[in-house]
Amino acid sequence: MSVGGGVPERAAGWPVDQRDIGPGSVASAPVTASENPAGTPATGPDAGAPAGPDLRVERPVDGVDGVVLVTLDLPDRRNMMSAAMTASWGRAMAELRTDPTVRAVVVTGAGSAFCSGGDLSWIGAEPDATVADLRARMLAFYRTWLSVRELEVPTIAAVNGAAVGAGLAVALACDLRYAAEEARLGAPFTALGMHPGMATTWLLPEVAGLAVARDLLLTGRMVSGTEAVQLGLASRALPAAEVLPAALEAATQIAATAPLASRLTKAALGGGGHPSLQAAIEWEGLAQAVTLATDDLQEGLAAARERRAPRFTGR
Repeated sequence: MSVGGGVPERAAGWPVDQRDIGPGSVASAPVTASENPAGTPATGPDAGAPAGPDLRVERPVDGVDGVVLVTLDLPDRRNMMSAAMTASWGRAMAELRTDPTVRAVVVTGAGSAFCSGGDLSWIGAEPDATVADLRARMLAFYRTWLSVRELEVPTIAAVNGAAVGAGLAVALACDLRYAAEEARLGAPFTALGMHPGMATTWLLPEVAGLAVARDLLLTGRMVSGTEAVQLGLASRALPAAEVLPAALEAATQIAATAPLASRLTKAALGGGGHPSLQAAIEWEGLAQAVTLATDDLQEGLAAARERRAPRFTGR
């Protein structure tokens, strides 16, 4: 079969399937400021209403205010990255980045897909567009979605279904990935006639190594959630119904740790970790000293002595 006249069946690995990328979606697609509708993220303790069009932000765990769930909410289009969703995502990430009560963020998709990628309806619609114009639009799109990397708290992608192209990139941009066993993951950019985008040439090697990046980017093949774990793309593969609960449980465990220690640990591992053993020693000598001077260190030690759960405050 083919999608958009350009995606052939493959002998190696799963082929790209219209069911994965959804109607009108592609590996990535830009959004311009004029297309962005207004909307306000809802990130307070009682949040549950949409953060804006095509996106929901809520605090789903009773008694744990620090866990935030962000849901891509366009299920009838397999959570394609619409202009409205892109705008809502950018606002939500900006809000979460400055919210001191947030300790962990989980990202998932509504319905049966995680994210089928960007909206392809604009592809070919502007044959006279210059490379400079297209580049500017793509960079704005990339930076909006990859702003999840700017969150100082740990992030978990609950990949409940297909994660394709730019949708896979969003999952890779998170710190941890839990995937449905039968989910289909892939980056079929070249099969659609385009160079990879959304920083997948950096994110895939960072997460799973160059060999896996070459495999997936050059062949464009799709892999299951089970194979994704084998390749190092995901930490766990579970039945679809268990993916989000497992991700929320992990987020709850993270939220129960000392916030400053958690954020500094994430920073230490960012960008592939330290460039050398000496750099790690220098960082840890300073970062651990910072945490040893906190009230949370005293609370952690007291809780261990008293055999109770610690109550960390981030101070």
